[in-house]
Amino acid sequence: MGDQVLCKLRFGSKTFSGKALLETSEIVFRGDTRLKIPFSSIKSVQVEGGALHIRIPDGLAIFELGPKAQKWHDKIANPKTLLEKLGIQPGNSVRLDGDFPADFLVALKKRGATLVSQTEPESSAWVFLAAESVSGLRRVSSIAKALRGASALWIVYPKGQKSITEADVRSAGLKSGLTDVKVAGFSATHTALKFVIPKSKR
Repeated sequence: MGDQVLCKLRFGSKTFSGKALLETSEIVFRGDTRLKIPFSSIKSVQVEGGALHIRIPDGLAIFELGPKAQKWHDKIANPKTLLEKLGIQPGNSVRLDGDFPADFLVALKKRGATLVSQTEPESSAWVFLAAESVSGLRRVSSIAKALRGASALWIVYPKGQKSITEADVRSAGLKSGLTDVKVAGFSATHTALKFVIPKSKR
C-alpha cells in the first residue's frame, strides 16, 4: 500500500527497468533485478535532476523517479514516527488489548495520548489489538460492536507467519462489519492493519 513508480534503476554499472515501491521503512525495487533498501541502511540520500541518489553499503543506487524524486527524498530523510503513521494525536484516548512493547506505551504517553482500561471501550478513539495467531482474532467481533463513530481498531500481527496472515486479519475485520482502510509497519517484526466502521453505518 506504499507509493509506487515505474522507473529505471541504475546500480553499479548496470541499468534496470521495473517498479520502485516506497514503504514506511524501506524502498523495494522489482523488475529486471530485485533490490530492497531499508531506511536504516541508507548512508546518504539526495535528488539530482529528477533522480533519487541513495548511498548504501553496497554502492550508489539511482532511481529515475522524475517529479516524485523530491517527495520520496523528503519521506526518507524525515520519516514519520510510529504514532504519526498510526494517526494518534495528543489527547486521543487509546485502549490496548493484549501485550504490547513497553516502548510503545512510553511513546503513547510522550505523545500525550490517554490510556484507558478495557472496561471503557466506548470512550476510546483508538483500540489496538495484539494478535499473535488466528486465535487472537476472537476479540475482534466484540471490539467492533463497542466502536463508535470515527473510532478505529488497529490489529497488530506478526509479519511472515503462517499462524496468522493478512488475509486472516482482514477476514476477521470484515466479518465483524468493519472495513480496512490502512496498513502500517508497526515494528521490524509486526504489521498493523486499521479498521473503521463504514461511513454509511456511523
